[in-house]
Amino acid sequence: MKQQKNIINDLVYFNNIKIVQNKDYFNFSLDSVLLPYFVQINPSTKRIMDLCTGNAPIPMILSLKTDAEIFGVELQKEIFDLAKQSIDLNKQFKNIRLINEDVKNISNLYETDYFDIITCNPPYFKKQENSIINNNKIKSIARHEIEINLEDIIKVSKKLLKNGGSLNLIHRTDRLIEIIYLMKLNNIEPKRIRFIYPKNGKESNLVLIDGRKNGSTGLKILPPLYVHNEDGSYTDEVLEMFGK
Repeated sequence: MKQQKNIINDLVYFNNIKIVQNKDYFNFSLDSVLLPYFVQINPSTKRIMDLCTGNAPIPMILSLKTDAEIFGVELQKEIFDLAKQSIDLNKQFKNIRLINEDVKNISNLYETDYFDIITCNPPYFKKQENSIINNNKIKSIARHEIEINLEDIIKVSKKLLKNGGSLNLIHRTDRLIEIIYLMKLNNIEPKRIRFIYPKNGKESNLVLIDGRKNGSTGLKILPPLYVHNEDGSYTDEVLEMFGK
């Protein structure tokens, strides 16, 4: 199969931000816009780590909200190179640093209790005997837990987060119980949950969750987030995230 050339697109509706993509690879989705707008950043936030950063949409959007130092970790060299091109193309992102490394090894590069916030839009699907895996290795690693799984991400986050630091995930709703169990097992207390719905009247397919390292008990269920109107257009809340 002939590899397609890289293309430069607007980052969704952010026409002042460009992102380098390749259709042969797994491109970013709306999930990577919803997560950074869920994250709570305050003036004391100094360092943010985005795990499984892909071609870096989350660090770029977070950079619009904070001057904190933002790190993005991506295992696959092909995707890392796209992320680096995107950061270089957009001259304003001076506070973003990209690392081409396995997330499972990243705790060897930084001190424990180093980051205020960790974000992650991870591979959603477990790899099982009956899993339908894409023949494209790059896409399959982005979608399935081949190189890293949910437990790995939460264990690494426990090591890297400061006491009281925040782990923010977007994931499939049908894995919420597993997420909460693994967070609790690693002393990360779920504090905020927001269910995402394709449109009103449909079941939730995605969930946003914020857990605090060694946090006190007390969970808030936030109002539902509807992505589309009945006619398929984006809701006003989602358009507001795009700056519309």
